[in-house]
Order: sequence, then structure tokens, then C-alpha cells
Amino acid sequence: MSLENKLLYGKRVMVLGASRGIGRGIVERASAEGGQVLAVARGKDDLARLTGRGINTLALDATSESAPSMVFGNTPPDVLVICGGALPQPALVSELNWDQFSVNWEVDTKMAFLFCREALRVPLGPGSVVVIISSGAGFSGGTSNSGGYAGAKRMQMILAKYCQAESDRRGLGIRFVALVPTNIMPETELGQAAVNCHARDLGVPPEKFLESLDPRRLSAVGVAEAVIKTAVRPPAEAGSIFKIYADGLVAAN
Repeated sequence: MSLENKLLYGKRVMVLGASRGIGRGIVERASAEGGQVLAVARGKDDLARLTGRGINTLALDATSESAPSMVFGNTPPDVLVICGGALPQPALVSELNWDQFSVNWEVDTKMAFLFCREALRVPLGPGSVVVIISSGAGFSGGTSNSGGYAGAKRMQMILAKYCQAESDRRGLGIRFVALVPTNIMPETELGQAAVNCHARDLGVPPEKFLESLDPRRLSAVGVAEAVIKTAVRPPAEAGSIFKIYADGLVAAN
């Protein structure tokens, strides 16, 4: 297929949390589809290992108040993907202090807030798409030993709804979508942490918990595919929250 026929040809794609796991997969997939990709993450070494046509990298703390204006610069993206975040603290509530409990609010939620706010302030152009990768824990409540993770991921979904309402009210033409993977993906660092949290919560070995997972479950590659499809053709259904299953998206507003 020629470059001009690829799904994201000519599109500026910005991915936060781009150096590992799902974020890395999204970068590689967007590059393969002809996108001009800016991969943003804290780790320079991990970013340096990203290869592909049209991939530029930027080592940056995306939770800094100045990060969005630095990243958008003079070339705001056509597609903004907000991915990644902190690993939850694997401890019971009685064992945590506030800084430990709120780590996902201070990283995952704050990053989404800062960049969605900037998308509205700049604003991004009509037809732009902002995708927040949330978590099914935001619906299920997660485990009792994962701190504030579930609440932080639920707030990301609510933030997408708030921003879509403002975009519509102001006639900006920006689409905000929260995509919510519906199962654990143990092939990622976060997924392995989730396996350990669930196993500890249930009092079983991690290997035993892994045996209970559906072998037909959604994979990290499947999430990257869903992001590309959403970037090219956002869901026709009204709303901003969509669960990702192995066989497609389902509105969850």
C-alpha cells in the first residue's frame, strides 16, 4: 500500500505515555499507518528504542503544568492519545498515606486534565480527536489493594464527557473519547501489576489467577487497533465513553 493510502497519512499524532506497553504499541501502529508521530514519555532510554517512519520523540513529564503548551507548540495535533500513567500502590487503605493513595490522581488524571484543557484552550482544529485510555477498573472498582487507581481512571472517563460537552457548546468540532479496555493485559507492566493485585486480593498465587483469564481476551495490540480506528472514524454513537472488547467497541455512557 502506498503511503498516501494509509489511514493516518498526513495526520499529526501525539501519544503521551508512549515508551512502553499500550502507548508504545499505539506509536508503532500510528507510524505504520502513515502518521507523523510525536511520542512523549519521561524515559529517554525507552524512547530511544522507538523506531519507525515519521516517529519523533520528546522526553517530558506530562504532569507538569507547562507540558501541554510545550508539546503542542506551533503544531497542535490532529490526534491526541493520552495513555500511560503510574503503577498503583499495591497496599490496603490502612497501609497507605495520602501521597501513595493518590498517585494515579496526580499522574493519570492530572495528565488527562492538563492536556484536555489545553486542547480546549488552543483550541485544536475541527475534526481533531482526543483519545483517553482509561481502565475497566473505573467501572468495577478494582481491588481493595490498588489505592486510588479505580477512582482516577473513572475520573478520566468523566473528564472526556465534560470536555465533549464544552466542545459541543462552543462549536469547536473536537471529539473527546475515553476508551476503556475491559480486561487485564498481563503482557504489559501495568497488566502484570494488576494480576499481582488481584491475586493478592483473592489470596491465590498470580499463576492461578492468570489461569482464570479468558484466553480470547483483548490484547494490547487490540487496544492499539481500537485507537487507530477511533482516530480515523470516531464512533457514530453519541457519548464519550466506550468499552473495548476483543470484537469491537460498545458505548458505555
